[in-house]
Amino acid sequence: MQHHPDHAHARRPRRNRIIPALAVVGLVAFSSLATDAAVADEPTVTWSVSPADAGGPDGRAWVELELDPGETATEHLAVRNLSAEEITFGLTAADGYFTDTGRFNMLPSDQESTDAGTWITVDETVTVAPNGTAVLPFEVRVPENATPGDHAAGVAASITSVSADPDGTRLGVESRVGFRVMTRVTGELRPKLDVVAVDATYDTSWNPFDPGAIRIATRVANGGNVRLDVTTSAIMGDRRAPDPADAEASRPVELLPGDERVGAIELPDVWPLGFAMVRVELAPQVVGLDGSAEAAEPEVREVFVWTMLWPHLLIAIAVALLVGGLLWGRRRRAQEVERLVRAAQEEGRRSALASATSEGDG
Repeated sequence: MQHHPDHAHARRPRRNRIIPALAVVGLVAFSSLATDAAVADEPTVTWSVSPADAGGPDGRAWVELELDPGETATEHLAVRNLSAEEITFGLTAADGYFTDTGRFNMLPSDQESTDAGTWITVDETVTVAPNGTAVLPFEVRVPENATPGDHAAGVAASITSVSADPDGTRLGVESRVGFRVMTRVTGELRPKLDVVAVDATYDTSWNPFDPGAIRIATRVANGGNVRLDVTTSAIMGDRRAPDPADAEASRPVELLPGDERVGAIELPDVWPLGFAMVRVELAPQVVGLDGSAEAAEPEVREVFVWTMLWPHLLIAIAVALLVGGLLWGRRRRAQEVERLVRAAQEEGRRSALASATSEGDG
């Protein structure tokens, strides 16, 4: 069973305590953590994997290559065993992708790769001495018919341990750590950002004397063949969100070819003046292998949004209807009393007239 980072504690390895080294530069999102705190005397297994040259780790976070169709490149990886015992690690390569949260991952071992993961050849296992480092090559061979553009894969070192369910069922748990391998196949690069949807809603404050916020929801897709960094901004008048000075909030979203991602922006402190027009800018950049970014034509959408105090307005309408109903009921009752008084007076007059007529006849 493949061990995923979002389910790091779903199964407890029974034979070893397994801790991939999380502090190593270049560790990517498909690193995982598996420990068994219930068994204190079991050995702890800790390891890291990073790009390297023939002499050892070279400081890169991941591997990026630009190759022609049919071309082959040789790279190296370094597996460092931080444990007190010799460990044999399994080595794998697979297609890479970004998760919904923007973290890089690679397909689990029970899913078949169809793209760049099949281009990588690496030894099946490597045995590393206690507190030692093993450096070994891996080969990236681009097929002759490979399409131009960016292709993502990952290389990882893993350990499979055994866990047991309460009913005695024994399951294999794979914990892995590695880095991404991005290959750009030469040819025509076609950056293309598709804006699938842009929607806006207004969130009111519970206090009618405080401003609310406009929330922008986006769905974008990479319809080209090259990786894009996409920055989304919401502009209303002289205000822009997110604040460009907020590096975390302004961080672009990475999209591989074919990726689709949802996003959200909040434009705070908007007064309920009836409606507003918000300009939404989605600015893609083509990321170069040297880390440079070339801006592409931004996509712009004008979004109309009602900025009404709907809950407060509904409450006001309900109160108005209630008060109106009470006043209308009071008026109806007053009119009924007035009608009854007039009817009584008329009946009295008729009775008096009848009495007077009767006495005159007598």
